[in-house]
Amino acid sequence: MLSYPSGMTVSNRALNLLADLLRGRRTDRGTRWRKLPAGHQALLVVAHLRKNDTYAELACGFGIGTSTVYRYIREALDLLAAKAPTLEQAIEVARRKAFVILDGTLLRIDRVGMASGYDRAFYSGKHKAHGLNVQVIADPVGRLVWISPPLPGARHDMGAARDHGIIDALTAHKIRAAADTAYQGAGPTVAVPQRRRRKDPDTGKFRKLSRFQKDVNEAHARRRGPGERANAELKNWKILRKIRSSPNTADKLIAAVQTLMIANA
Repeated sequence: MLSYPSGMTVSNRALNLLADLLRGRRTDRGTRWRKLPAGHQALLVVAHLRKNDTYAELACGFGIGTSTVYRYIREALDLLAAKAPTLEQAIEVARRKAFVILDGTLLRIDRVGMASGYDRAFYSGKHKAHGLNVQVIADPVGRLVWISPPLPGARHDMGAARDHGIIDALTAHKIRAAADTAYQGAGPTVAVPQRRRRKDPDTGKFRKLSRFQKDVNEAHARRRGPGERANAELKNWKILRKIRSSPNTADKLIAAVQTLMIANA
């Protein structure tokens, strides 16, 4: 197998954060020697998460065995996941913002059992694919504030937000949020677009929005638009474009990426 130099659009802050965590872990465990220094191990892990390089490719590039690559990645994921913020910490950040943007996204998966209909909970009818539902909170300019733990992809965004306690937290702390129509009825602090009015009994068609309602929707879309940046950046970590590990262990992977995204901002 051939190896070659390459690059990644990841800041030094994210790399240094992980390297410092690994150095601290080695100090705590009294590790005397490793095949790679902490900085190179951090680079290996970031390459795996950002570019979705396989264990074999990383082993060739760094001159180590595939089993060592596996252990290095597992170790780093544990450290990064433990560093991820909780919802309570995210709410403290959100309270200092003018408003936040709430949105859900689907992370596709390919390893899900088909027996006895187990896969049905992971099938999203909206996206016509199996995946995991995660709720994303971003600030007004699109910087990531928090990513929720994953739920099966069939879960509706509104239900997922309630399950995680996001709606109750926003209401309790009176944090203004912008969201799409999936969050209709989320509470007084969550603004959603105007929906088409009820069907006209004479024609059987939905009544058109007024000019004022359309203007409100346009302003709301401009306000909510930057939140799509957080979702787009999440998918830029190619390991999450199609999760090939077990969906039952994807929470640690998503939390690890979240820690690096916040450091990378």
